[in-house]
Amino acid sequence: MRGGLVQRQAVLAAAALLGIVTALVIASLSSGSSTSEAERLPESVPAPTPSGWYETISAPYRLPAGRDRTTCNHARPEPPGIGHPTLPCGIKLWLEVDDTRVLTQVVDRGTGRPGREFDLTAPLARTLGVTGIRPIRWRYAR
Repeated sequence: MRGGLVQRQAVLAAAALLGIVTALVIASLSSGSSTSEAERLPESVPAPTPSGWYETISAPYRLPAGRDRTTCNHARPEPPGIGHPTLPCGIKLWLEVDDTRVLTQVVDRGTGRPGREFDLTAPLARTLGVTGIRPIRWRYAR
């Protein structure tokens, strides 16, 4: 089981790196153009699944008492974002719950509790309407 976790983390890290490189290339090619805010939002990168989305389990969390900053150096109150143990700080993701889709980013390492992949900060959990442990869909942003 431990080898499977290491392999999964390596695949996620490689996918994140590929997403970052792709985003940098696209940003350098499109810099200098005047577009509306909606046109400037990053597109979502379809997952290699039949639905085009990854599915995982998430839940809200709060910074522990006595901690003033996230591990990605964001100060209290927590910004809308996710905690994840291996994705790089700042990587952008699209999350979807029911009919709500939100562009967010990794802002903390998360709790690493078994059975869930993403920890949602309180502001993001409110936006998505997540109050407990819940499945969500996600994609990398370009």
